[in-house]
Amino acid sequence: MSKRTSEDFENVIETLDPNNLEGGDDEEEVSEGSELDSAADVTPAIGGDDFMHTDDFRRLFVGFVMVDTLVAMRWLERKWHKVVEKKLTELEGDEPFGEIIVHGGNDMSIYICYGSYEEAASAARERMKEVTKVVFLLNITKVGDYACYVASMLIVVDIPEGITIIGECSFKSCYSLSNVKFPKSLTSIGHHSFEECYSLEKVDLLHTNVQKIGQFAFCNCRSLREMKVPDSLQNFGIDVFWCCSKLVPSNVDVEDNNAVVTYLRSKQ
Repeated sequence: MSKRTSEDFENVIETLDPNNLEGGDDEEEVSEGSELDSAADVTPAIGGDDFMHTDDFRRLFVGFVMVDTLVAMRWLERKWHKVVEKKLTELEGDEPFGEIIVHGGNDMSIYICYGSYEEAASAARERMKEVTKVVFLLNITKVGDYACYVASMLIVVDIPEGITIIGECSFKSCYSLSNVKFPKSLTSIGHHSFEECYSLEKVDLLHTNVQKIGQFAFCNCRSLREMKVPDSLQNFGIDVFWCCSKLVPSNVDVEDNNAVVTYLRSKQ
């Protein structure tokens, strides 16, 4: 069979144009094997001028789009993680800083607290005082050490499901923090993690799988008056509730872990 060209199809279309038909019966029958009949039955050959109008082309086009989309998504994911892993001290001085992104690593850690760069560490701590919102990236399992340290304007934190560990000093000195929602997946709360959270009144861990609470975790939480602990709790650090007079009465020795846990469970 000879290959039809686009010019042939244009001729056929022109022939079928009702504006060009003069006279004749509207119901005129097209005889089998006629030029019009053979032209109407022709399917454009793959690779020809009309390949763009075939199903093969559509499938090929959709395939290219899907591949390009997947490549673009993977590139954006890598780019995004590179951006959020920037240290706090690398941000420009005039950059807005109303929120902090928790990506699972240690954010400021030793640098901001015990490092030799005191001037830069002091500036970083000052900028943390502007934080009012915490954003958790997807698929992380840990709130990094010092992630929100000295975020004194932070009021509410909703820790998402999937987080199993709250690192050391994660929310230490968040003076305004009054509401924390803990996920069921949580298994460990690090040392000093909520120390000096003066506005924190209630902590509900009853629905969690917490097995360990580190030393001084809720030390000096002056307003803390209610604490619910789960049966899964096995490891209780020293002085977890030191200076929490509204939670643990004076007749209970705060240095006696068993006595403290027994008292808390009696109040649940």
